[in-house]
Amino acid sequence: MSTAIIDAREWQNTFDLRTGAKVETDNPVVKFMRDVLCRHPYPGDTDPGSNAWVSNTALDLIAQYKPQLVFLAYAGQFFQSRYTQMNADERTEMYASVFTEVNRFIAESGFTPIILGTGGVTPFVDYIDVSRLDGLAITTHWSARYAGLHNAGSKDLKSLAKNPKIEKVLKREDLLNLFCASSDEAARVPDHILLAKEGFSFKTSSGTMRKALMLPARNFHIPVSCPMGNPGNITDICNIIEETTKRHKTAVIILEGIGTNEFPKPYTRCLNGLDWYYYEPGEAQYLAVTTGEHRVFDYPVGYKYFEEEEETKQYPLSGYFTSIPKGMFADRFPGRSIAVGNKSMFMHMVTGADLSVECFARNLYNQGTMGVIHRHDKI
Repeated sequence: MSTAIIDAREWQNTFDLRTGAKVETDNPVVKFMRDVLCRHPYPGDTDPGSNAWVSNTALDLIAQYKPQLVFLAYAGQFFQSRYTQMNADERTEMYASVFTEVNRFIAESGFTPIILGTGGVTPFVDYIDVSRLDGLAITTHWSARYAGLHNAGSKDLKSLAKNPKIEKVLKREDLLNLFCASSDEAARVPDHILLAKEGFSFKTSSGTMRKALMLPARNFHIPVSCPMGNPGNITDICNIIEETTKRHKTAVIILEGIGTNEFPKPYTRCLNGLDWYYYEPGEAQYLAVTTGEHRVFDYPVGYKYFEEEEETKQYPLSGYFTSIPKGMFADRFPGRSIAVGNKSMFMHMVTGADLSVECFARNLYNQGTMGVIHRHDKI
């Protein structure tokens, strides 16, 4: 059983991660996870100290658990860029602080780093309103470039083809063929895929997120720094992680909102997808790193998630996730592993680490921290 501990500062509760039911357990790993959460309250997504929280929490876990593999996600600069007005000097200072924090962690931990940026950001220009089409358009707040369209009429398609804010209108077969989808994977893909031009994002009838100041840019390439290889594609990073762990204690460090313009040289310019498709910050990009596979169909763009929700949804503490993905490297790694990040939901679902600590936040609302224990047997 995977165990989740939520720390809201005033109280802590322990849950079965799969069912969301409260449980009573106090084995050694639960006890020290509770203590770690108490020592490291989360300051908030846009707080300048949120990245230091990642480092400090990870160093505490390393001291307690002594892992050989660490996953870290630093997302503070992504949230600050997305929602905080900044001038050029403030932005430069923010990016510099990210690498100062990363270098501090590396120096204090002694781990060999594999560092990648998820891609840079660009100013928000305007919305593409697809809420009044005859068909149903669906997107997520993680995405600016993509929306899925179901049951579109000819009037919809003609209108979209003429829209100057839209780069392309693709058929579902374009996505299926690009990634060689199985029949099971194909069933969840919408009839059409809409691609926005840079700086634009889709507005659907279900959009409830805060208005962004910055969006993911056209990140066909991302920067990667690996001591033991030069990945050509993002899916090559998993093999490099595996080879590095054979010789060194390894830290995989993911920097949200950092592209080739912000990442200090030297680095490898790595493909961030295939052909017309590039990853935006989301579960598919993380899974490409941790599985070595293109996993765009686990939660494909525009899929009707609401048709799959049940009254007794599994993994109710894990956002839109309905199961723990399979095939992550840490699942088969024989040593100990941890994950820490200030990106909610991701660290315990897309890294495969034994233990994880992450912020428990939704739409910038800070609800505390969550620790997840997938493996009770390695302590």
